Amino acid sequence: MTGRQPLVVVGDVLLDRDVRGSASRLAPDAPAPVVDVTDDLARPGGAGLAAVLAARSGRDVVLVTALGRDGASNRVREALDGRVRLVELPLDGSLPIKTRVLADGRPLVRIDRGGGRVASVSAAAGRALADAHAVLVADYGRGTAQALHPLLADTARRVPLVWDPHPRGGPPVPGARLVTPNAAEATALCPDEGDSLAAHSRRGAELAKRWGAAAVAVTLGERGVLLTRPLAEAPMLVPSPYRAVGDPCGAGDCFAAVAACALADGGLPEEAVQQAVAAAAAFVAAGGACDPALWQTPYAAGPARPAGGDAFATAARIRARGGTVVATGGCFDLLHAGHVGLLDSARRIGDCLIVCVNSDASLRRLKGPGRPLNPLEDRVRVLAALGSVDAVVAFEEDTPESLLGRLRPDVWVKGGDYSADDLPEARALRAWGGQAVVLPYLDGRSTTGLADRAARAAGGARPAVP
Repeated sequence: MTGRQPLVVVGDVLLDRDVRGSASRLAPDAPAPVVDVTDDLARPGGAGLAAVLAARSGRDVVLVTALGRDGASNRVREALDGRVRLVELPLDGSLPIKTRVLADGRPLVRIDRGGGRVASVSAAAGRALADAHAVLVADYGRGTAQALHPLLADTARRVPLVWDPHPRGGPPVPGARLVTPNAAEATALCPDEGDSLAAHSRRGAELAKRWGAAAVAVTLGERGVLLTRPLAEAPMLVPSPYRAVGDPCGAGDCFAAVAACALADGGLPEEAVQQAVAAAAAFVAAGGACDPALWQTPYAAGPARPAGGDAFATAARIRARGGTVVATGGCFDLLHAGHVGLLDSARRIGDCLIVCVNSDASLRRLKGPGRPLNPLEDRVRVLAALGSVDAVVAFEEDTPESLLGRLRPDVWVKGGDYSADDLPEARALRAWGGQAVVLPYLDGRSTTGLADRAARAAGGARPAVP
């Protein structure tokens, strides 16, 4: 445990199956593509996926759901073992299986089969909700949320509750701290308003009033998320930090899970939505629910992922599809316009940008006493929030050469007015065929200059900033 508040996830689990391959010909007996299968992956979906995503934060997660004695239920149990604690309700019937057939990454057809309903409510489920510090409800309309509705209504009066609705489900319980419909779901509930931000704002406020919810977050895909409140005229729009290219399946579960975790730890809905938007974008960019890293390690037993994302997974993913990995490095103690211009330019060189940043000890050895002005955690968070940055990774040494040997970028970028051949990293890059380049900085922008001006404005002595 990390000290983070535990979370109870309530909802319907299904077995998601992706059959992946390539299609280069049509069947001889029908105008249908023939898929040569290369991969067949089955994993928990619905509330099961939301629970796994919540457990990535390192917190204790309890999943209350209905499972049967069929093969799909057993596969879900195996996949969740070691990641979350299960509180099972009896399932009357078989667990739903949702199969997608994808050719070259694009869905061709989806096949649904199976399906049961909750047979009864167990005492263990009541105890789990009575002990809850926060609750996430993933209501896929299979009966779990409806069976526990009275208990959930009571829970919402005591602790933060996030409700992720779906078209086949029922309305959330009154008092929910946050409800997270997507644009299509909100439009189905409040039709004939159009697709403008103003229309979605009115829908969100109307739904918040109708449901008795403290806030409604309408997810709008690439446009971000609108956070609305009952009768409020000015919603908060939280844009995506960058355009995430990848499989969006499960992005809504990621958004709801991260928002619930933030509220469990005492965050405001505004803070929860901002964290959830960034996490959902990173989730999609990493491959969504098909990201192998999501299922290889039981996150509930390990540490949370770094705030700057996984640099090595990002590089491997881009390299696997034949893209260009770009990296740059520095202290980034006070981020200024020169840095932003450099990072924007570096990102345009390739298909991802990874920033290698000096640790606090490394920066102090390089710059001297009084540094860093901002600790590593803050520097990583600021860099990771930039739309041009795909991942951030820290290094403890005086130079990033050892890190680059493991990261192996195609292009290494530095800002300045010297030759690329003079860079100490240039020799390391040549070992694997990489290239070091220099980009110009914006004139007159520097951390030293910023610190000098701040000191003069404060009327104090110049800080020790070499």
